[in-house]
Amino acid sequence: MEDTITAISTATGEAGIGIVRMSGKTAFEVANKIFKPKSTNRDFENRKLIYGHIYDKDEIIDEVLISFMKGPSTYTREDMVEIYTHGGIIAVRKVLDLTIREGARIADRGEFTKRAFLNGRLDLSQAEAVIDLIKAKTDKSYEASMNQLGGSLKKEIKEIRDKILDQLARVEYTINFTEDGQEEPDKNIILKEGREVLERLEKLYNSSNKGKIIRDGINTTIIGKPNVGKSSLLNSLAKVNKAIVTDIPGTTRDVIEEYIDLDGIMLKISDTAGIRHSEDIVEQIGVDRSLDYAKTADLIIAIFDLSKQVEEDDKRIMELLSKRRSIVLLNKSDLERKFDIEHLDIDSDIPVVEVSIKENKGIEELEKEIINMFYQGDIKSSADLLVTNVRHRDIIKKAMDYLKSSLDDLEMEVPIDCIELDLRSSWEILGEITGETIEDDVLDKIFRDFCIGK
Repeated sequence: MEDTITAISTATGEAGIGIVRMSGKTAFEVANKIFKPKSTNRDFENRKLIYGHIYDKDEIIDEVLISFMKGPSTYTREDMVEIYTHGGIIAVRKVLDLTIREGARIADRGEFTKRAFLNGRLDLSQAEAVIDLIKAKTDKSYEASMNQLGGSLKKEIKEIRDKILDQLARVEYTINFTEDGQEEPDKNIILKEGREVLERLEKLYNSSNKGKIIRDGINTTIIGKPNVGKSSLLNSLAKVNKAIVTDIPGTTRDVIEEYIDLDGIMLKISDTAGIRHSEDIVEQIGVDRSLDYAKTADLIIAIFDLSKQVEEDDKRIMELLSKRRSIVLLNKSDLERKFDIEHLDIDSDIPVVEVSIKENKGIEELEKEIINMFYQGDIKSSADLLVTNVRHRDIIKKAMDYLKSSLDDLEMEVPIDCIELDLRSSWEILGEITGETIEDDVLDKIFRDFCIGK
């Protein structure tokens, strides 16, 4: 925290501008050593863009705009400088090297946001929302991240912790004062308020499945025999010719992945090699990968060819769908039907959709089935508070377990000291979401997921 840190905050590559940012006590000093304004006036105004040049001794390195921002009214609550260079690789790299030479050090991953957290500008849940915002691939995931960045989760967790703290106060009063003849608090009030808090935690926890889908998307795998239309389906959903489509069986030998925005929800779709026995070693490796992807998928779309009779490989594919979220797609409905669906023994809870991918028929129905399967047909509004982070979900579950244990013990008249211990554990672990109670190694792990310039 004593160092001045520096980093490139824009993506590497050709662009209109690049940004080098610094934060720390000597950020202004470092900038003044390498920047000369076009104007002779060096009394820089706070938060104003100034035009000039970056110099390496007497050599002009780049023509830039620079902004000096006085703390604590900055992202990190420290003095900050942002230098807007020409884009590309060379200009930003040269400016970065000069800032390091003059006393700044290269920032760690997420160190700017980490300083914002440590300096009290953001709580930890808001800091984590920053990286979710950067990685968002759909409008829904972006809106959910903005909601959390605005403090929605922070506010809810604070209210819940305050309620648990009230419970703790009542329990500790019982421990410390009732022996002196003072009236003991009503156990029913503690139980009533405790159950209300538990309900709020359960509501947060139950939102995590939908929240995770909005944040990470639905990991979807397309499986089927060769030439049933797997690659055509991927192209149809992606609305681009991502995969090669031919009449030759075994064209797809490796896994092809594509991200698709389905009404605000991201599908990470994997088009896999056709499942069949093959003497071709390379194709068989592709088949094995198909089976591995199917085992870990959130959703399996199994495609069958209506113009062909049911074969053993079709039955083998159906076995992969057992107790898994899956949809059966009967393709080539535009051709003469030879496929007897009764031979597949499809579970009653697996949706079956007939399509003609070639004629783009039935694709909308497939999309509706996916939304219905994960959202009961209704994608939640971004205004709803959703737990999108697995770390937060696991913490909430532990807090629920501690709280439930304390309430159960209270009903069974377990010694009050044991109840106090579980209540305090619930209160403390919830503080790990906002960062009020968290170990340094966990904190470091969280910020390692950030990019260096953020």
